[in-house]
Amino acid sequence: MLTTDELTRLLDTCRKPEIRTFILTTYSMGLRLSETLNLTVNDIDSNRMRVHLRQCKGQKDRYVPLPAETLTALRQHWKTHRNPRWLFPQGQNMQAQHKAAKPMNRSLPQKAMRKLVQECRINKVVSLHSLRHSFATHLLEQGLSLRAIQDILGHMRPETTALYTRLTETVELNTHRVINQLVDELKCGD
Repeated sequence: MLTTDELTRLLDTCRKPEIRTFILTTYSMGLRLSETLNLTVNDIDSNRMRVHLRQCKGQKDRYVPLPAETLTALRQHWKTHRNPRWLFPQGQNMQAQHKAAKPMNRSLPQKAMRKLVQECRINKVVSLHSLRHSFATHLLEQGLSLRAIQDILGHMRPETTALYTRLTETVELNTHRVINQLVDELKCGD
């Protein structure tokens, strides 16, 4: 799992805007690699600030919240290629990407991620899927319910979501704070 500081370092170190946007998109919506690769222009609902993910794992569709910063990054990125279908099209240059009939090859962001992790001297095993795990953990640390996280990630069973989240130091501190606040409100002995 990546900390928010490590994630910021990765994004700040990334010199390729396409990869930076790919990483931001994957993290900020808790997507699987294939879900990010298969994003289309028509999947973005900027009025409702959500993204329609189609035929995901288990052949299910789902909607995920679209952060404003991610929408801005996706719009900027799309202007570089203007592919009528894909947000992350295949191709070495703007013209090839504009005409691409397929999404980017999965090895491109995977290799870029490995290189960024190395450049940032992050000494742990990190992959693009780590972004999804980190997102779920960060949401839990911010107080979002496990049920809400389950919906965002598209998990059928809560046990699957629970595997993504672990008792981090932040969650443990928040737990102590909430329990103390609850008990303090009882005003025992007053």
